[in-house]
Amino acid sequence: MSGQGENGDVMGDCELCGATNVSLREYRVNKAMLAICPKCVAQLNLGPKEEAPGLARARRNPTTTPKPRTFRKNNIMNKAEKELADDFARRIVNAREARGWNQAQLGQRMAETINVIKSAESGKPPTDSVVKKFEMILGIELMVESEHDHQTMIGKGSSSRGMTIGDYLKDLR
Repeated sequence: MSGQGENGDVMGDCELCGATNVSLREYRVNKAMLAICPKCVAQLNLGPKEEAPGLARARRNPTTTPKPRTFRKNNIMNKAEKELADDFARRIVNAREARGWNQAQLGQRMAETINVIKSAESGKPPTDSVVKKFEMILGIELMVESEHDHQTMIGKGSSSRGMTIGDYLKDLR
């Protein structure tokens, strides 16, 4: 490095491209500090970065609190009043066979693999998005009104031990 340029830059040879007698600034390139010319700074996009708009707004107004995250409204599994039908697998098979499609053809129409179709038809509950695809492609309803309106009395009978996890699991069956 030789003399002093305008703006406080040092004049000299660029350590990156080899340009001679140019203004230089030190920049970190990978793990090395190099004296490089403005042309190399521009080509490597090493100049000062713009601040993200969200960060700029947050700095201007630090008193605002972020909005609480809410569940997506279109997630049908979050709606307590609807649940996957107990006989969803039978409904899928019947609708597919009524159209004369095999599992591979249904998978193609749904843009899903045959394994997704097979597992749903064997009784494994599919994901929300796959449930929606089945309903749309086959024209069936897999999500039905929830039937969990029954109440369990705690401490019924001669036992006064209260309800246990085992009792709860028994009620779910």
